[in-house]
Amino acid sequence: MNEHPPRNLALDLVRVTEAAALAAGRWMGLGEMDKANEEAGLAMWQALNSLDMDGHIVVGEEGRLGIHSNLDSGEPVGSGHGPAMDVLVDPIDGRDLLARGHPDVISVAAVAPRGSVWDPAAAIYMDKMIVNREVADALVPECLDAPAAWTLALIARAKGKSVRDLVVFVLDRPRHEDLIREIRAAGARTMLRTDGEVIGALMAASPRGSVDVMMGIGGVSEAILAACATKALAGGMLARVTPQSATELEAVQAAGLDLRRVLTCDEIITSNDIFFAATGITNGSLLAGVHYHGQEAETQSLVVRAESRTRRFIRSEYWFAE
Repeated sequence: MNEHPPRNLALDLVRVTEAAALAAGRWMGLGEMDKANEEAGLAMWQALNSLDMDGHIVVGEEGRLGIHSNLDSGEPVGSGHGPAMDVLVDPIDGRDLLARGHPDVISVAAVAPRGSVWDPAAAIYMDKMIVNREVADALVPECLDAPAAWTLALIARAKGKSVRDLVVFVLDRPRHEDLIREIRAAGARTMLRTDGEVIGALMAASPRGSVDVMMGIGGVSEAILAACATKALAGGMLARVTPQSATELEAVQAAGLDLRRVLTCDEIITSNDIFFAATGITNGSLLAGVHYHGQEAETQSLVVRAESRTRRFIRSEYWFAE
């Protein structure tokens, strides 16, 4: 915790998401979600271990996906030398979208000083709401329980828009049927996706993004990655542990988590030394996907450093030797 992470860690981190994206891109549209995730995860793990840091994964996706890997919660990553860091990763944000060949699939990673990232213990799902810096100061904890129309009116006022101008990102899942009806009844438009929570958070948190707010229940690991990106972009976020099964509820209660507590970005990530990187796997509204040309490939990535509020878009070219 006493060793300040170097500024170039952000550029090192983008090599991690690039490696995962290059591996995942070959599986676009092939319907092989698990194989794609396995190869991208391995590429990401190998790239992480080349970084000079003493890292450990804060929360993996083994609880939600039921699949174990070298990127599970608590696993060590990095060379073991350098600053002690909390690490969060998702080799493929949008597995189902990748399998179907849909847009806006990305690879993401974030790091922050050890002990600065909230540990969700046994939680698997969280309810969350994300907005950009125009609206951040207007969000209040009551927004998570208020009718969608009330919250959307608040967001519209903060943005100087009418409610019908708003676009709301929501995962297209049965648990959100009532929420989607409320949003549409209020007059706002919806962007529905079967997958891809982190890209939804990025679109909502980005200045002049194509989404005005992200709403709904999704995975805890995605929520914490979203918190890293949102805080780095000076956006606003509300989140609360929301168990989706009796088993999860029992585990969360045994861990002593408060189901009523609404967390903000600053409570989920207490440090400003956040580095966030994302690389496009398929073409999208924010990032271009991986493009292969025989022995060559191109990627586009986004790198954000919270302390300086610097946002960089990086285009890289690769040559693969025979």
